[in-house]
Amino acid sequence: MNIRFYAPHWGNLLPFDTFCKNVKSAGYDGVELAFSFDQMEKQEILDTLKNYDLDFVAQYYQSFEKNLDEHAGNYEKHLRNLIEVNPAFINCQTGKDYYSFDQNKRLFDLAARLSQESGIKIIHETHRGKSLYAANITFQYLTQLADTRITLDISHWCNVHESLLADQQEEVTLAIAHTDHIHSRVGHPEGPQVNDPRAPEWEEVLQTHLGWWDKVVETHRKNGTSPTVTTEFGPATYMPVMPYTQLPLGNQWEINVYMMNLLKKRYTE
Repeated sequence: MNIRFYAPHWGNLLPFDTFCKNVKSAGYDGVELAFSFDQMEKQEILDTLKNYDLDFVAQYYQSFEKNLDEHAGNYEKHLRNLIEVNPAFINCQTGKDYYSFDQNKRLFDLAARLSQESGIKIIHETHRGKSLYAANITFQYLTQLADTRITLDISHWCNVHESLLADQQEEVTLAIAHTDHIHSRVGHPEGPQVNDPRAPEWEEVLQTHLGWWDKVVETHRKNGTSPTVTTEFGPATYMPVMPYTQLPLGNQWEINVYMMNLLKKRYTE
């Protein structure tokens, strides 16, 4: 099984060339990132990624418009912009938690049409504030839209449901069966990101997440396919911070590299 690992561009403050050099040196296969509409900026990013022989996942997160017509128009505009750069696939934070099923379905149907037209796989992330914000809600989407493939960022559900989801095993099992990509952030019942997954007080939470990811990997192994992983621990203030100074309690880069090495050892050796 060849699991490809991606570094998140989210939180990076270094020049992109330096960032890519560090990503390559750390042992990642690529980067997950968003793209602007500026053609020169896009080309510079693509050239740098190619120079370091890095693959990339294109990311959509700009779900800001409340009006559905405006939202759908910008959704399509962003997806076409990402299709243009020919990523490994597109990861979408699709829709809104306050849209109805039918409203969000309009966006899922649009993504499916664009994916079919372009040949670029488009998958949908489990994320607070978006269509797949909760385990029970996602269960409805995956039951009715059976071809939907997802990015499993299950840390959000721990936060939304204030639990490690022991009472939602059917919902989690269905989500795992539809997962192509993992965001390997570790959440907990009171937040979407622990301060440092290496700390002993988070051992139970870490092992619970590893158990979910193990099932994703095993499902792909049985199917003769391979999932992908972005180690998506975020920067301050997503990373918990100290009061007053706002200094982060952990080092985002170090934690993400730790997660990559942990999962590489677990799944590729």
